[in-house]
Amino acid sequence: MKKLWLSLFVITGLVFMLAACGTSNEGTNEQAAPAEGENLYEKIKEEGVIRIGTEGTYAPFTFHDESGELTGYDVEVAKEVANRLGLEVEFMETQWDAMFAGLDAERFDMIANQVGIKPERQEKYDFSTPYTISTAVVVVHKENNDIQSFEDLEGKKAAQSLTSNYGEMAKANGAELVGVEGFIQAIELITSKRADLTLNDKLSVLDFLKQKPDAPIKIVAESDDAAESAFMFRQGNEELVEAVNGALKEMKEDGTLKQISEKWFGEDVSE
Repeated sequence: MKKLWLSLFVITGLVFMLAACGTSNEGTNEQAAPAEGENLYEKIKEEGVIRIGTEGTYAPFTFHDESGELTGYDVEVAKEVANRLGLEVEFMETQWDAMFAGLDAERFDMIANQVGIKPERQEKYDFSTPYTISTAVVVVHKENNDIQSFEDLEGKKAAQSLTSNYGEMAKANGAELVGVEGFIQAIELITSKRADLTLNDKLSVLDFLKQKPDAPIKIVAESDDAAESAFMFRQGNEELVEAVNGALKEMKEDGTLKQISEKWFGEDVSE
């Protein structure tokens, strides 16, 4: 009887051990299985929302109107792209100098903030097809007659976002940079004569003068080279870039992009 009991105990223990090992292996297999190959665009479509980084202080591209609503040329273009992709938009506002870091940290999926296409950025990021073509202009106080061209920037104080295309251009022409958070602050420094100039987007300046024709500023020089601006993405998300490009192409073909341009600038700035 004692031998029978001992045999049953051993058998039961073996059955328990085998069952436990089977359970352990099954759990390990499930946990080690590779995650479903889901790219960023598929994830965005599943959630139904695309997160877009923007400045919110750069009129007329991305700013808040009198009611406090975020609006502007870039905002409208981004909304229309998202609409054509069947997506809702969540704009995430941040200062320009922190915007690239926010994209790197995956706080948002793309940037819509007049980001200029340039080789050093293309090494790290992907861009959509351009939706804005513009030139850089030098803006000074109306009483400033010392600056008439880009050659006159040497040793002058330029109010610029420190990592922007225009900041780099001003520095390359010998200007000393005075850091600002956006276009409006740059204009304020010029009108108060705390800075000599700002090198900025012609369309922004024309829009500002349209809104405030009595502002004591003037354009004294314009660059020969046109700049192209586009949406910017982290690399490795080709499906998202292709989808956005497809929407932009449709908007160009059916005249929607031209219509948005003319609303904000009186002419087509996408060509």
